[in-house]
Amino acid sequence: GFVLRTTDRADAVRFANSLVYFGIGSSWGGFESLIVLPQPIRKVSDIAAEFGPGCLVRLHIGLEDVEDLIGDLEQAFAAMRRGT
Repeated sequence: GFVLRTTDRADAVRFANSLVYFGIGSSWGGFESLIVLPQPIRKVSDIAAEFGPGCLVRLHIGLEDVEDLIGDLEQAFAAMRRGT
């Protein structure tokens, strides 16, 4: 997982919706790649203390090609920065 450097949940949702290879939802032990967006980290916690406030993103990596997954994440980061 990682922390998006935004506390605006709309940014995190935009990021998740931009993904092509990652579905949205929790893993039940399947083979597909998934993303989970918990609530934004706003208060002091171990994660916020280390990374600062933001939205925690959890990834479940499936059997897709690693280069496809990396490219998908890169284009989703770009879409989030553009606000599209």
